[in-house]
Amino acid sequence: MSTIDLNADLGETVDGEPTADDAAMFAVVSSASVACGGHAGDAASMRAAIARAAERGVAVGAHPSYPDRAGFGRLPMVLGAAELRAALAEQLAALVAAGADIRYVKPHGSLYHAVRRDARHAAAVVAAVAALSERAGRPIPILGLDGEISRAAEAAGLPFRREAFLDRGYLPDGGLVPRGDPGALLRDPDVVAARAVRLARDGIVEAVDGASVDTGAASLCLHGDSPGAVAMARAVRAALDAAGIGVAAPW
Repeated sequence: MSTIDLNADLGETVDGEPTADDAAMFAVVSSASVACGGHAGDAASMRAAIARAAERGVAVGAHPSYPDRAGFGRLPMVLGAAELRAALAEQLAALVAAGADIRYVKPHGSLYHAVRRDARHAAAVVAAVAALSERAGRPIPILGLDGEISRAAEAAGLPFRREAFLDRGYLPDGGLVPRGDPGALLRDPDVVAARAVRLARDGIVEAVDGASVDTGAASLCLHGDSPGAVAMARAVRAALDAAGIGVAAPW
């Protein structure tokens, strides 16, 4: 690719305290997936993230999750489809009320992984995004990994954009190594930067067993709360620049 999107999960304050150096990350990324109250974030952090995005020309995406602030959205939850859809609609509405022009929606944490295989929860996410799209007067893309969510989005006529992770280990099936398992997190800026260039050029990432995974990614993600996130993000931008690959939002 001549250009690629670089996104980070930002605005993830907990009890008013930031979990990432948002100011530094906004200077590097082209898209920001902003927490909207489900796992982190509040009205003040949403407004601050939206303001930073406007200053930097960064696209704002919604980053809704299971209603799980205690577990930072990383705990599996058993919810009915209607209950989940209502929780997601509330989060999306909160981000809009804070002033966001939402360009895409990316589920967070446990929900992100669940909608690859759980058709009911994938349908709930798509329904919430479809309702948001109707109010916006345009189809709003969903960002994630292939699975039930991509099929549900296609059936509903919503764009689906594939994502690849720069700082997470991959399984051979294209899923991520569970947090806490060996190889789950990458922390070396040089390794992460080289991965970014290969993904931008070829769409390929190496799994923990050495297999090549074809991601078809339109966006590359760095977690803002990862150790050394700013150093990794800066290394990625420098490597992409050196390779002649621009960083720009596709939304």
